[in-house]
Amino acid sequence: MEERKKAAAISYKGGMGAPEITASGKGIMAERIIEEAKKNDVPIYQDKQLANLLTELEVGSQIPPEVYEIVAKILVFVGDMDELYARTNK
Repeated sequence: MEERKKAAAISYKGGMGAPEITASGKGIMAERIIEEAKKNDVPIYQDKQLANLLTELEVGSQIPPEVYEIVAKILVFVGDMDELYARTNK
């Protein structure tokens, strides 16, 4: 049996204690989250274990301390992608 796809969206703005989960879902909802990200040029980072953890949390909650390091790396990746996108689309 194929495992259901899982996806979570996170957001971080300066001054927040930690990034927060803005969307989370499994199956069709995960597909919609990914589709919206693509439509809005939001970089997508795939990590099955992280997705498993984040989809178990409530939307609006902050990420747990045990994933701060990996999420920080993802946010740097997203920032780099945004910068690259801005430079190539001038």
